Amino acid sequence: MDDILREYLPILIFLALAVGLGLVLILAAVVIAVRNPDPEKVSAYECGFNAFDDARMKFDVRFYLVSILFIIFDLEIAFLFPWAVAFGSLTDAAFWSMMVFLGVLTAGFAYEWKKGAMDWE
Repeated sequence: MDDILREYLPILIFLALAVGLGLVLILAAVVIAVRNPDPEKVSAYECGFNAFDDARMKFDVRFYLVSILFIIFDLEIAFLFPWAVAFGSLTDAAFWSMMVFLGVLTAGFAYEWKKGAMDWE
């Protein structure tokens, strides 16, 4: 039984340190936090809305469109990383299938651009 406890002792020490550090950081944030933030800090930043406004307010669908387009193209580009890592050992079929994929991606991007999905007017 003593051997088992000795094996788990580093895990228990790590867990105690993690919980202790978490509590110290949370309490430090509560104690040190600024109670009256600067007006510039709570002003509209990325999304164009005032901070701490009504959560049910209507807003432009372009925010959704831009985020969906970003997710689509970002995820498709993420497929390039494993392909690039294995590029030295690829067959001709793997190479040309990625070229077709990139062609479809480029055509989709050109279509979205032509339709005006990237314009913010």
